[in-house]
Amino acid sequence: MTILSQEILNDILEYLEKSMNNLASEAFNNLEIQGGVKDFLENQFDIRLENLLIAKKSSIHHLESGMKNKIIQKKQKIIERISKDFEN
Repeated sequence: MTILSQEILNDILEYLEKSMNNLASEAFNNLEIQGGVKDFLENQFDIRLENLLIAKKSSIHHLESGMKNKIIQKKQKIIERISKDFEN
């Protein structure tokens, strides 16, 4: 496994945020899943993050606790912002 730098993690999180925005737009436009969109987006964030980390030959399990905390905070901010944007 590779140890990621803060710069690489920031790039991954920036890409992930764009990806989640696109996914949210599609999800909120699909009436069939509107009730569980937040859970769906949270699951997709986790799946996509792990896939991006694997592509960098790493894993969430191999990150420092500070990096894990940064990911958790970023995930919360992204999901909260998306939820607010699409509630209006």
